[in-house]
Amino acid sequence: MANHHLPASPESCQWGYFDATRAAVLKVASGDTVIIDTVTGSPDMVPADSGFHVPPELRDIHDRLQPQGPHMLTGPVFVEGAKPGSVLEIRIDDVQLYQDWGFNLIIPTMGTLPFDFETRRQVTIPLDRERGLARLSWGLDLPLKPFFGVMGLAPPPNWGRLSSIQPQAFGGNLDNKELVAGATLYLPVFAEGGLFSCGDGHAAQGDGEVCITAIETALKGTFRFIVRDDLHFARPRAETPRGSSSSSTDCNQGRSS
Repeated sequence: MANHHLPASPESCQWGYFDATRAAVLKVASGDTVIIDTVTGSPDMVPADSGFHVPPELRDIHDRLQPQGPHMLTGPVFVEGAKPGSVLEIRIDDVQLYQDWGFNLIIPTMGTLPFDFETRRQVTIPLDRERGLARLSWGLDLPLKPFFGVMGLAPPPNWGRLSSIQPQAFGGNLDNKELVAGATLYLPVFAEGGLFSCGDGHAAQGDGEVCITAIETALKGTFRFIVRDDLHFARPRAETPRGSSSSSTDCNQGRSS
């Protein structure tokens, strides 16, 4: 078992899509651990306050990549031995903040309350890593519970390039707040090597992105990848810290079974 580090960069990121034809940016063995850096947000999401840390790779991605959707994803990671029909076990060993701010959006006609807000609203939210708190604009300190909104493998090659917005059988935009450090995600493999990518970092989120986003931020995740030929799942499954080792969550349907 080996340890790897995959930084975010224009070469290692795909902005807004999953595609089985995209070349892997890292190849690892089953059982290896990878630390993956992720960044997020279009240029207008970057705070004007120079006191915040803005990862330099975020500006580099803005300059050199054309967005095809909202999610900046780092990857894909090729896991040796993963093949169509097998399952990739993804142990989420650690999730840490990668910057000291996040953002939240309200967009009219979108989200769970599409007509309750008539004006677009965007706020920058300071994040205190030491205290584990987000300071909201009205003064509330909200506990941080960071997780990746998007974790997925490549789609079947014949599906072509797919948006990162809709969750699919291979994972993607799951937005499941239970997938924190200590959780294990199981994704069915549809392309050789699995081709894992992740992004859409959330510092905190409720039961879904009600207004249209969580507290969006950059995260650093530590993942261990294990090929499971003994499992056969048709869609994502997970074991979370809140459940027993024998329970699992249907990530697409939001129910336990």
